[in-house]
Amino acid sequence: MTTNGKSSTLRKAGLFYLVFVMFSYTTGGPFGLEDMVTTSGPGMTLIYLLVLPFFWCIPVSLVSAELTTCMPVEGGFYRWTRVAFGDFWGFLAGWWNWTASFLLGGAYAVLFTDYLVYYFPKMTWWEHYLVSVALIVVLTWINVRGIEMVGQVATALEVFIFIPVATMIVIALLHWHHNPFLPLVPPHQATFKVFGVGLALGLWLYSGYEQLSTVAEEVENPQRSYPRALAVVVPLSIAAYFLPTIAGLASAGNWEKWHTGFFSDAASMIGGPWLGTWMTLAAMVGNVALLNSTVLTTTRMPFAMAEDGYLPRILTRKHPRYGTPWLAIVVSAVIYGLLAWQSLAELISVYIWLRSATTVLTVLSAWKLRRTQPELKRSFTIPGGRIGLLYVVGAPVVMALVALLGSDRFGLIGGAIAIVVGPIVYFGLRRTVRRDGLSS
Repeated sequence: MTTNGKSSTLRKAGLFYLVFVMFSYTTGGPFGLEDMVTTSGPGMTLIYLLVLPFFWCIPVSLVSAELTTCMPVEGGFYRWTRVAFGDFWGFLAGWWNWTASFLLGGAYAVLFTDYLVYYFPKMTWWEHYLVSVALIVVLTWINVRGIEMVGQVATALEVFIFIPVATMIVIALLHWHHNPFLPLVPPHQATFKVFGVGLALGLWLYSGYEQLSTVAEEVENPQRSYPRALAVVVPLSIAAYFLPTIAGLASAGNWEKWHTGFFSDAASMIGGPWLGTWMTLAAMVGNVALLNSTVLTTTRMPFAMAEDGYLPRILTRKHPRYGTPWLAIVVSAVIYGLLAWQSLAELISVYIWLRSATTVLTVLSAWKLRRTQPELKRSFTIPGGRIGLLYVVGAPVVMALVALLGSDRFGLIGGAIAIVVGPIVYFGLRRTVRRDGLSS
């Protein structure tokens, strides 16, 4: 590979590192689901954690596995959508995904610093912001060095997270005091919160399994590695959410007090202050892992879109040594830094609109490409024939509609605006960005 006349070597990730990068992006750890308990109730939360995967991440994973094996290209689901439905819908898949990352990239850095305040309670607002930006800078540098480096960091971070979480689960299960399924739903809770806001949080937890398709060209033998990684990560993610939650509710109880960060409180109640402090460190590391993998998966989108003529060509520049799209990475990181004062909770209801839209386009692409390009070589095929295809397409579409119809007012207005911005930007850019011979 050459870039501007210089030789560069793109270091590719094997199956081992791919598993950890994928788990870091899709899960990271149980942190962040605590608000589901007070919003939907402990019983409904546990049911969501067990049932939602069959309507959301499992069908999406099967679609991603099939399409990655037949089209292992940089940009992944964005390019699948473009081949299946044309330029307009392809652009929207890429744009919605990239802008959705803006809502989370800065928020993960903020959450990391929020936990850091536990140790430095006198931190001022500007010190808080600088720490958040510093974290983004460090992870940007790691991502510029390539997916192998990202995978090594993700592996170390996840191992650090697993140990205290597993310790809490074991101690909690030995001190089972409460029925974790009671109450099923909070008394006097508004229906839209139980089945709207709570469901949106659940879909957020189980989102992103198609995202690693955007770096398919940076993975060794993606046709073989991607389906295998999904087969490991999906059940691991379900366990990472369900086991700490049921153990915490059964031992610590206090479901009405669960909020973001409560796993640290629960750990203190279950094992003592030492375990609570350890869990707080794990939560901080979890946000680092999420941000690290978010930078990797979402920054390849502007690169791929620029290659196709949708965005300025300058975003296709690759690092002369590492072969990574360094400018697309840096531009995205700058936007994350500008938004590093937002909170994650208030952005999820808007984010899920953008995530649901790209997920629906992804599963519909599998159906369309089966009809229009059956000759594509698929080393992995969605099992079950037509019924299997109907399941992987229909289940996510229905679930997305249910979640969006149940949105709160902020999510309904903000999400609708975020969706509509996509077509406006498309037609605006079509007038200003040279299309390099692509059809309009």
